[in-house]
Amino acid sequence: MVFGAAYLEDEPASALVHRYGWYHTGDVGAMDQDGRITLLDRKKDVIISGGFNIYSAGVEQALMTHPAVQEACVFGIPNDKWGESVHAVLELKPGCLVEAIELQSLVKAQIGSISAPKSLEFTESLPRSATGKVLKRELRLRYWQGRNRAI
Repeated sequence: MVFGAAYLEDEPASALVHRYGWYHTGDVGAMDQDGRITLLDRKKDVIISGGFNIYSAGVEQALMTHPAVQEACVFGIPNDKWGESVHAVLELKPGCLVEAIELQSLVKAQIGSISAPKSLEFTESLPRSATGKVLKRELRLRYWQGRNRAI
């Protein structure tokens, strides 16, 4: 067991990461034929920026409280200084317009400046699966191509 790797005053959460003799980080990876592991994604949709954990779902919920926002997709993009920065891709309701600064201010007011998207882009429609789920990985991929990591 790794000492010190636990959740403060949360035994059930600590027990979940320490199972079957392994420490479960929540990272998703692949092992090549030489035994090297490449991290591909995170099990939990979390952005790590400057050592802070920022949960995409919380940022998406805050953005969607704006009356112009139809759908929000939030993920981390590479940032040389902070590791990742918060990026949002937004689908607006028909006929609506909103400035990026207004949405950033909304998130800052609701959940704090660390969680506010540092960059935003607007799209006519977000890519979706056959079941209608937003394909976040597809959106994130173009920012991580050519990098030695995918998260």
